[in-house]
Amino acid sequence: MSSSCGAKCGDEKQSTCSSRPAVAAREKVNIDKALGRIRHKILVMSGKGGVGKSTVAVNLAVGLADKGFKVGLMDVDLHGPDICRMLNLSETPGSSAEGRITPLAAGERLRVMSLENMMENRDDPIIWRGPLKNQAIRRFIADVEWGELDYLVIDAPPGTGDEPMTVAQTIKDAKALVVTTPQQVALADVRKSINFCGHVGLQIIGLVENMSGFVCPHCGKTSELFKSGGGEQLAAAGNLPFLGRIPLDPRVMLAGDDGSPFLSGGGKSPAVIAMNELVTRVNAALPVAGAVPPSLASAPAANSTCGCGGKCDPNLCDC
Repeated sequence: MSSSCGAKCGDEKQSTCSSRPAVAAREKVNIDKALGRIRHKILVMSGKGGVGKSTVAVNLAVGLADKGFKVGLMDVDLHGPDICRMLNLSETPGSSAEGRITPLAAGERLRVMSLENMMENRDDPIIWRGPLKNQAIRRFIADVEWGELDYLVIDAPPGTGDEPMTVAQTIKDAKALVVTTPQQVALADVRKSINFCGHVGLQIIGLVENMSGFVCPHCGKTSELFKSGGGEQLAAAGNLPFLGRIPLDPRVMLAGDDGSPFLSGGGKSPAVIAMNELVTRVNAALPVAGAVPPSLASAPAANSTCGCGGKCDPNLCDC
């Protein structure tokens, strides 16, 4: 992020505009401005890996965009980012005239941001500890030109560690969509996610049971490979909305590998029908009425010359 203090900061005083507190203050200003232009923020999470969080996040974002909403999709699964591969996005994000990162476009109404597409070699591992991961997620908000959005869908890694914690602490009005599979081993881990949301004050809009039965590609019938109904029982026990079951369909896997979300292909398979119902229920839980709200009224003017963002605090800046 850039700052310009002009001649207000004396050279002889080694201006504190570049100090750590001042940089943090400017970052917070940019985060508040960006979030003020986004109506709803949805964190797709689970305590269990391999339950299909990315598949749900991608198709939820695609489904909402297909309904005419402006949608952002942010991949904070930093160690295993798959979002852009699932959408067949291989280019590198550009930058605006103001020096902000421009997210990738997946159609007219969907914008996507993932760390993988910012790396020189997409197969290089991300070997980061917590502070670096936290800062990367904050910059995904502060430094990216998301613009006005109706929904921002955030794909989180499994567990209750740095990434979902940073989202909960940074995006105070985010809502969680919890994904599980039917078997008891998965449900035990997902209970931890539900309790995590309670601890950090993250409201849960509902729970979805993924891989609920297997759809035979030949006869179209559904068999219960991983049982069924466990997610609904968990939602009832926690007094949470149950958003539906999505069956396991081989065509879903093929669509992800091909970079073409199964929901965008249409069709009447049980998985497509179930996913469309999930999109409808999420939209009903988080409706969009009217235009996206303007930036926060308290945000400073963009042309401010103060390195702290326009509200001079003697503890942060000597302007």
